[in-house]
Amino acid sequence: MPSAKSNVWLNRFAWFTAAATLFLICSGGMVTSKGVGLAVPDWPTTFGYNMFLFPFSKWVGGIFFEHTHRLIASAVGFLTIILTIWIWRADSRRSLRWLGVAALGAVILQGVLGGLRVTMLKDQIGIFHAGLAQAFLGLLVVIAIATTGRWRSLSVSVNQNDLKRIGRIAVFTVIAVYIQLALGATMRHQHRDLSILDFPTANGQWIPDTSPSAIARINAWRDTQGLSDVNAFQIWLQMAHRFGALVVAAGAITVWSALRKSNSRFPLLPTLSNVLLGLVLCQILLGVWTIWSNKAADVATAHVAFGATIFALTIAFCTICYRLGHAESLPAMAESPMSANLAVSS
Repeated sequence: MPSAKSNVWLNRFAWFTAAATLFLICSGGMVTSKGVGLAVPDWPTTFGYNMFLFPFSKWVGGIFFEHTHRLIASAVGFLTIILTIWIWRADSRRSLRWLGVAALGAVILQGVLGGLRVTMLKDQIGIFHAGLAQAFLGLLVVIAIATTGRWRSLSVSVNQNDLKRIGRIAVFTVIAVYIQLALGATMRHQHRDLSILDFPTANGQWIPDTSPSAIARINAWRDTQGLSDVNAFQIWLQMAHRFGALVVAAGAITVWSALRKSNSRFPLLPTLSNVLLGLVLCQILLGVWTIWSNKAADVATAHVAFGATIFALTIAFCTICYRLGHAESLPAMAESPMSANLAVSS
């Protein structure tokens, strides 16, 4: 039977791996924001070198950001291998073990997709690469929460009607956030200036005119500013991203309000809802700043970082809701050696 101390370190390592993945997503956001995704044209080598032996003196310009992203990705892959093996050795829960295997499979696929994006020059692969990165982060958050010492204590009795209602809103919010992240990734992989540079209006109108004559006028003005041309799809894509922000904000506000109105005492959820609401508001402000700055790399990367953090937080929220709703039907999980040890240690 593993010791409580070893399981505490497993939990810490799981959170560290999740944090490293968030850093990796930020690094990827910087690469796309700066448009240097192909600064290194070969893979898995770097200009013919073994990527781990590439001379530091050559880490210049866009090469620095792309090469650093590859090294961080390799580190995350290595951490995930260790995490998976550690889970199988230290935790008897079958479901958690297979979550570890799923995380390992996801990080391998993610690495392959990153390489194919370079060798096949397909933006669609880059979009899927970005989406899988977010899903991988969410999976690591679930693993980290499930290995925490408070997992067993989450089996407290709560009003199931309130929990189901809040859980449904939380699931809706997770889906909305993920769609929003996918829209953002699609916009970034257009490798262009933003199609709409004003806010709250869109090219001077509340509902943008995307007729051929209007697009011609817009592109004529953009040509004078040294900006890339746009089409109707790119304009409506950005409008969809704006609308998605409102949907996510509505979900966060609804969750926050439902918890305040509930008579049940939910562990952790009120605190998470406060943080979620604050992050969403900051994210909207960063989105506006990104527009006004025409996607300045540092601002756009902060926007990516906050988006990934919001997704991780909503995943955590749903995981806790699931635990509260299924505590009685999961006796093996509640009484696992790891849980019992952590309960004693906490």
